[in-house]
Amino acid sequence: MGKQDLARFMRARREGLRPRDFGLPTAPRRTPGLRREEVAELAHVSVDYYSRLEQARGPHPSPRVLSALADALRLSAAERAHLFRLGAAPGLPASPKRQVTPSVAAFLNRLPDSAAVVTDAGYDVIAWNALANALLGDLAGEPNIARRWFLGLGHPMEVSEGLSRVAVARLRAASSRYPGDVRISGVVTELTRASAEFRELWAADPVHSPGHCDRTVLHPEAGALELHSDVLTVPDVDQQVVFLTAAGAASRRWLDLAGQRLARQRE
Repeated sequence: MGKQDLARFMRARREGLRPRDFGLPTAPRRTPGLRREEVAELAHVSVDYYSRLEQARGPHPSPRVLSALADALRLSAAERAHLFRLGAAPGLPASPKRQVTPSVAAFLNRLPDSAAVVTDAGYDVIAWNALANALLGDLAGEPNIARRWFLGLGHPMEVSEGLSRVAVARLRAASSRYPGDVRISGVVTELTRASAEFRELWAADPVHSPGHCDRTVLHPEAGALELHSDVLTVPDVDQQVVFLTAAGAASRRWLDLAGQRLARQRE
């Protein structure tokens, strides 16, 4: 993580705070949000120390200081975790691991009722089971979820609310962790040029914590399929396993039939 990323994130969250929520005067200010000295006081650190952090000139903060900063900036649980990642001392490899471990690959094929994919830090799908390929289309042809979403590549398409924000948050975090990775920087550059929505969200610096959500996939044969999405993180390789299961009767019927068809093909 670069100090610039920590500085940018702290500054953006400070500028998003409202003085009246802290009992401070609401008279017009030259800049939005709280002043640096106000946040420094809330975090019980010196103004000079806080200013150096926002200017990317400070040391890597201790966990105690990061916790105090998170409280002062009133961060959500996901934002707090992101702050701790940004503030950690350097030590990550230059590029994310893009090979799935054999144990995780074998695990995917033990899930006959679930479509499952593994994504790397840059939101590339690097492994999947047969049901996921039947559901999501040619994953080998276009493996990057963000490119599929923002550029309309790959079929079928999703209409899930919030996927844009998730995709940008994933790429934002990946570009901070692996600033020299050509693949990630290339995807970011391409989407910045091609998508106004991507540019707007990138500037907002969204943060996302993996977990449960509901998704809708427009399948060319089955129509709209309502799905549950659950994520399992594999932290030692910076990857995520995404499980897609039926959220309704129509989705359950299609997944069951697709699973039976795939089973017959393997016989």
